[in-house]
Formats: sequence, C-alpha cells, structure tokens
Amino acid sequence: MSINDDGHPSNGPTTDRIPHFNDEGGLHAPPDLHGWAKAWWWFHFLILVNLARLRFIAILAVIGIVIMRWDTLAAYYDKWTRPAGNAPSAADSDVEYFCPMHPSIVRDNNKEVCPICFMPLTKRKKGSANAEPLPAGVVNRVQLSPYRVVLAGVQTWPVDYLSLTKQLKTVGSIEFNERSQKTVAARFPGRIDKLFANETGQMVQAGDDLAMIYSPDLLVTVRNLLDAKRRGNADLLESSRSRLKLLGIDDQQIDADLSAGKADADIRVRAPLSGHVITKYVQEGQYVQEGAPLFDLADLSSVWIESQIYEDDLPFLPSVYEHGPKDPDSPGLAVIATTRSVPGEQFEGKLAFVYPHVDQDSRTATVRFELDNPDHKLRPGATAEVTLRIAPQDVALLANSATDPEQKQMIAAGKVLAVPESAVIDTGNQKIVYRQQSPGVFEGVDVTLGPRMVDPQGVVFYPLLKGLKVGDRIVTSGSFLVDAETRLNPAAGSIYFGNSGSTQSNASSDVNVRPSTPQELAANSPTPEVSEAEIQANLAKLPPESLAQVQRQRLCPITGNKLGAMGQPIQLTIDNQTLWLCCEGCKEEALKDSKATLAKVAELKQAK
Repeated sequence: MSINDDGHPSNGPTTDRIPHFNDEGGLHAPPDLHGWAKAWWWFHFLILVNLARLRFIAILAVIGIVIMRWDTLAAYYDKWTRPAGNAPSAADSDVEYFCPMHPSIVRDNNKEVCPICFMPLTKRKKGSANAEPLPAGVVNRVQLSPYRVVLAGVQTWPVDYLSLTKQLKTVGSIEFNERSQKTVAARFPGRIDKLFANETGQMVQAGDDLAMIYSPDLLVTVRNLLDAKRRGNADLLESSRSRLKLLGIDDQQIDADLSAGKADADIRVRAPLSGHVITKYVQEGQYVQEGAPLFDLADLSSVWIESQIYEDDLPFLPSVYEHGPKDPDSPGLAVIATTRSVPGEQFEGKLAFVYPHVDQDSRTATVRFELDNPDHKLRPGATAEVTLRIAPQDVALLANSATDPEQKQMIAAGKVLAVPESAVIDTGNQKIVYRQQSPGVFEGVDVTLGPRMVDPQGVVFYPLLKGLKVGDRIVTSGSFLVDAETRLNPAAGSIYFGNSGSTQSNASSDVNVRPSTPQELAANSPTPEVSEAEIQANLAKLPPESLAQVQRQRLCPITGNKLGAMGQPIQLTIDNQTLWLCCEGCKEEALKDSKATLAKVAELKQAK
C-alpha cells in the first residue's frame, strides 16, 4: 500500500514515496512524510526498534540467570525426570553379576567381562556371596593378574633358617695398649753422661742401652761387691748383688764388674721392653734425682680402640664384658677394624671391656677393643671403623623368644628363621610381609621381627619371631608395589581380589591399555590355559577326603575344565551324591538337569 500526495492511501506502488528510515530525522520525522507514512515512521521508531533491543537484552538476562541458577535448575530437572517411587531401576535390582574365577569382580550388568581373565560374568542374587574370612594374622589379601605380576617384578623366596649375625658398627680412636707401656725412671741420683735413645719415637729392643749414668752413690755399692768377692765372703757378696739388682743393675753389668775386678762409675740404663720411645724427659749432662722419669716406652705390637656404643645397642653385647672378661686370654667377641691410613686391609681383634656407665649427654657407653698391630700399621691417634659381629645365641631377644625345640636348636647352631629386608613393609604400627597363598594370590601377614642382622655376604635380614613358618613363600621383590597398588590406587582395585566391588566400569588407562601375557591370550577360550602349579596350589586347600574325590573326578561335568583350573573347586550334592564343579557359575546349569549331571560325573569317574 502507498500514500498519495494528498495523504490518502493508494493501491498503486509509488517507489518515490516509500519512507526511508535512514534519512535525517533524529527525534523528528522526515519533512516529506505526511499522514499515515509519518505515523508509521513514529510507530517503527518507538516500538519496533526498541523491541529488538529489548529482545537482545532479555536474551542476555536469561543466559545470566541460567548460569547463576544452574545447580537449582539441574536439581529441578532431576526431580521432574525421576521415575515414580514404585518404578523398577537398575540400582534397586536384587541381582548382580560376578566372575566365578575372581569373586571380587562384581558388576550390575552382564555387558562387561572380568578384567582379569576376560570370562563372562555370572548372575547371582545380591547378598548370596559369602565373604571368606581372613585367617588370623592376615591383614589383607591381594590377587594380581599375570600381567600385574610381571609389571611389578614380583619375585618370591621360601622362608628358611639362615646363618646370620647381629652387626654393630662404630667409629673410635686408636690408643696405646696401657698394659704395654713402661716408664723408665732413675733409681739412684746421678748425671746423664750419654743418651743412646736420644730421639722421641725411636724404636728400641728389650735390653738395648738407653742411657749411661754416673752415680758416686752407686759406686760405693759396687766396691762393696768387689771387696766381698776378694775376701771370699759369700753372704756379703750375695747381699751386695741383691742391692744392685734392686737399683736396676742387671746381672750382665754385675758380672762384668766382677770379672774386671774394678768398679765402673758409669751405669747403663737398659730398655725393659721392645717398643718406641714416646717421651724423652732428659738431656745429656743433666743431673737427675732418684725416681726422676727418663723415658716413656710403648710396645705397639698391640693397640686399643676406644669407641662409643649407643645405649640401645648395649643389650646385644655379652654381659661378661661389663666389668672386663674373666679371662684376659680368652678369644672374646671378635671384631674387625679398618682405617683410612691402610685402606682395604682389615685388622682382627676382640672386645676387651665395656665401661660401666653411660654418658648422659651423648647417651653412649665407651667400649674398648684390643687388636694385634702387625708392622705397626695401626697408629695411635688415628680413627678406625669397627664392626662387631654377634652370634644369634648371644642375642638375648632371639634366645628368649624361641619356644619351638627345633628353633632353639637352630639358634644354638647359629641359624635363624628370617626374611630379607626387601620383603618387609613397615607401616609404623605394623610390619607386613606378603606371603604367596597360591599363584597370583598374596596375603599381607602381620609379623613380629627381631633385630636387624646380616648374612656372610652382607645381605640384610630380619629374624622372624612370629607370623610365618618354614617353607612359606614370600614376596621379596615388588612387595611395595603390590601393597601400594591396593592401598593408594583405588582406580586399579577392580583387578585385585578384595576390592570394593564397585558397580561402575573402570575406565582407567591402567586397565584399558595393557599388553597380554600368554595366560591372558588364552583366557577367552572355554578352557583357559592354567599351569599345573596353579591347579595343584588350588587343590592343596582342600581336605584330604575332598582332594581324593576331586582327583577321581578330574573334570567339571559342565564345562569340561580341569578341577582347580578356575580356583578352588565347588562341592555340590545331588540326590545324596557328592560331585565337584569348577566354579559357582556351573551350579545353576548342573541343577537344571541333575540326572544328566550325575551321569556325566559317573562317566568321568570311570574314565582313565
């Protein structure tokens, strides 16, 4: 519809009269518009343009409200879309699906397969599974797939008696052997005419001349000796000889004076032992009084090492050394010392003494070791590292804890029931060792251990006081990974026996991306490849009477699998006849046609 010049509408198109809203106008209509055209312009400006703007603003406001109230809207949506209270749901279902070979694998549908053996899941009623109680002392039980065993590097080792020793290491200082030290003193006054040992540190042999002393007082006694010989007075001769000996004159010097027939005014002082001059007190020409020290000598053929032992380690030392060994010549507790001055060489010795008090500041007690010193390689004042090796029979904790006669006998022979250090997981409150119950199944056993000990090769072991027995196979390599996976990685729990039984599918890459072992490649077949060792391990759990029945039947009448290939066989009684199945999943099939099942069992028992 168009507008004529007179303002009336016209049916004919007049393109030159169509209003152009881009023309100048602002708050005023264009001057060439009149009548209906001008009214339309105002309607478009006031209403339609603002509505478009309001629509845009309204859309932005709605988006903002949705963002701010998203949780509330989602809650209302869940409420409106929730099924009625009586409507059935998967969560309210009274059935669940599990793996007969790995009962810990539980799902809420049968669309999945077991992540361990890839077998189809079997249906059962919820709550019908009987949880197997853990034996006393077992804190958890873990079952790993063959891939997990390889990935964790799990290695096992049989528990047995080993030759172990308790080893203590300490550092001490080398000291002079006090029993081999001598002080040479002047037994009479005189003058030092000559010093033969005139250097500190000089090596001397027993009987060597150390000094020559001129003494007028001693000269009188020598003359009395010569007069007694000249007169033939035997009593006076013996009395004069004894007096000279008390003054330190040896028989050699006395006989020399008697042979010469004249008194020698210079008396020689000789070394009482072989050793080193560690201190020289006099000089040539010096006058000395009776009792004045001349030399300090020390024999370095043996030395002492004094070191500190913490009071926690004192119970491992034999009590006989608390006040010194009763027999100084006894072999004693053997020790080995090394020093930085002679690297690579070991010096053998013995524990000689344990001081009777403990230093309150360092909480240590001083101990003394005595060692032979060939070629004087151990120098007093140097430091040495000492290793004590204590036999099991000398460790009071082991000897007192042994209750079994065999264990006591083995400890007396120096052997201890022990586990390697790598097998022990210390949680702070417990010490756990993983024991292999059957191939792929491991139990965490709470054990009581003794003090840290080593074997002849230096490998660290812990004596077993409680928890395991001889022949148990324990995890020595990979035990920490086994424990860490079950404790710290819940996402990987679906591949372990004893998981939480989650009904959600595990989407972890830990399960989705995995190479297969030969056992897993054959797991999808009706008869998975299981080693004979695994079968025998599963059958070993049965009582002797049941084991005889299983060995006679050999195969499952439903699947044809070897009994024991899918875990411990399941016992079933039909018409008062006992038969065995490979797993729980076969029960329902066996009961459907009981006569055919019994006939199949009879056929299996008759077959050779």
